[in-house]
Amino acid sequence: MNPFSRFLSQFLRPDDDIQLFIAHWDRLEALVVQVYKRQQVTVEQATAFAESWPWLRQQYGSWQTRLAPYWPEALVGGQPAPQDPFLRLLGADRPESFLDDWEALQYLPAAREALNRYLVASGEGSV
Repeated sequence: MNPFSRFLSQFLRPDDDIQLFIAHWDRLEALVVQVYKRQQVTVEQATAFAESWPWLRQQYGSWQTRLAPYWPEALVGGQPAPQDPFLRLLGADRPESFLDDWEALQYLPAAREALNRYLVASGEGSV
C-alpha cells in the first residue's frame, strides 16, 4: 500500500472495505508506472492487470459516489481534474494501453489524492 494511504488507513475500522479497493488500486497504479517506464508488458504485469482491473471495474460503481467529492479538488498536470481519474485509468482494457499513455501517468496522483482525502474524511467520521 502507498505509505501515506497506509498511514491514513490506520484510523479506519479493520474491516472497512476501502482497504481491499486500495490494495487493488495500488496494484494497478504500480502496473501503469512500470509498463510506461519499461515500455513493455511482462507476464507478471499482464497477470496483475487480469486480476485487479476486472475487480476494480466491477467494484468502482460502489465507490464512485463516495470518491466523487474528492477528485475534482485534485490536479492533473497542474490543472483541476477534468474527469474522474479512476474512470480515466479504468478505461484501458489491456495493460498495453499504458505503453505510451503519458496522460494516464498524470491521472495517477489525482486518483491517489482522492483516495487519501477520502481516508482523511473517513478517519474524521465525516463520510
